[in-house]
Amino acid sequence: MKIIIVHKGVEFSINSSNCKCISIPVKFNGDQPNTYDVDKATAKAYEAGSFIGDTRRGGGCNFEEYRIIPHCNGTHTECVGHISFERISINKIFHELLFAATLITISPVKASSTNDTYDPQKSDKDYMITADCLKDALVNSNKDFLKGLIIRTLPNDISKLSRKYSQEHPPFFSIEAMKYIRSLNVGHLLIDIPSVDRTFDEGKLAAHHIYWDVENLSHEVDPEKCSSRTITELVYVPDSIVDGHYFTSIQIPDFTSDAAPSRVMIYEVNMNTEI
Repeated sequence: MKIIIVHKGVEFSINSSNCKCISIPVKFNGDQPNTYDVDKATAKAYEAGSFIGDTRRGGGCNFEEYRIIPHCNGTHTECVGHISFERISINKIFHELLFAATLITISPVKASSTNDTYDPQKSDKDYMITADCLKDALVNSNKDFLKGLIIRTLPNDISKLSRKYSQEHPPFFSIEAMKYIRSLNVGHLLIDIPSVDRTFDEGKLAAHHIYWDVENLSHEVDPEKCSSRTITELVYVPDSIVDGHYFTSIQIPDFTSDAAPSRVMIYEVNMNTEI
């Protein structure tokens, strides 16, 4: 199916069958990325009396219960409810079917090599995505395609599909980098690392607060006036997908929670031609 999109007064077309998935599927009981060494996402057959929800064990159908921690078990999309006292839900915040996004690739830099800052103080083991990293990667970008920003970090290999992030020091965003992203008015930030913040940061989540316009260290958020911006973490963008502009779709289940597992699809942008 060919879809015609009018964006900022310009007609584009996408082919609905020509899409690329950049999320990591949740393989219950299988290999999966993991943050904070939490329990893996698991599935098991439901059992009650003589009922067994597993056809391999004689049941008439498969009938499983699932256990998952969306923030830690794979690709997920979160909203400001992640840091608020109020239980603000992603299914109430996020409603966009398709948005224009830019994919960039960045090599995080050693924290000691940049004047960019962080709270708490950066350490010698830290690697950061800095404001300069972003500015260099976005120098030729089209501002009309910055409703979404997709960031692929280097090195980029398939170990990201099952990486145990508590065993290393994944990169994160400097204070200046996140302020720069806010200045671009990005509405949907998608990253291939566990968090925009350092894994162990004394619970401050400074970059999250900047992105969602929440005062540092505060959890006071008015659900009627809060940010509708989203963060999608732990995507995986294969090297075969080139940097550039895409129309992007984030699919989430109808969860009443601050975050939900998500499937992310991107579509190549074409100037519209005769159908």
